[in-house]
Amino acid sequence: MAQSLTAVGFWLGTVLPIVYVPMVLVGIDSMTRFSLFVGLLVLHALALVVGHEYDGSRSSRS
Repeated sequence: MAQSLTAVGFWLGTVLPIVYVPMVLVGIDSMTRFSLFVGLLVLHALALVVGHEYDGSRSSRS
């Protein structure tokens, strides 16, 4: 279970920045959009912390 959570955290942390582009292009012109943007930043930070030890992110070179 812990390995699955770590993998999800890693991949979420990897893919989540793609969501920032449309948000910035559309604009953060309301408190709702600003709250959503801050929530995404917090989720991204948590995903990076949780996925930090994911074994699949390391190369197998000696």
